[in-house]
Amino acid sequence: MRRKRVSPREAKRMMQRMGMSMGEMPDVQEVILRTDTKEITVESPAVTVLEMQGQKVFQVTGGAITEKEIEVKKTEKKLAIPEEDVRLVADQTGKNMEEARRALEETEGDLARAILLLQTTG
Repeated sequence: MRRKRVSPREAKRMMQRMGMSMGEMPDVQEVILRTDTKEITVESPAVTVLEMQGQKVFQVTGGAITEKEIEVKKTEKKLAIPEEDVRLVADQTGKNMEEARRALEETEGDLARAILLLQTTG
């Protein structure tokens, strides 16, 4: 059984009927992928964009790739302390809200440790 080859023009029409579009992204100089621990840079890549059902898929090919480790700073990730936790620590220790918040930040949000910290520091 022989398969009929689909021409690029036919493929494009079929994709349009299915609500898909695909094309090159011109003049891309570099693509940077950043994770918590490293940064990957692709120089002079070819980037293709496939759009379907409101979603965009980017395909990155070619180019020189460099990877470098990045430093993770603790201060970058500020801990979000819920107000209820601050109130609970303040109520349990008799301290004001600011002291309770500082204790929770110091103990990285650990309620029990924050309460003990405030009770032992007087």
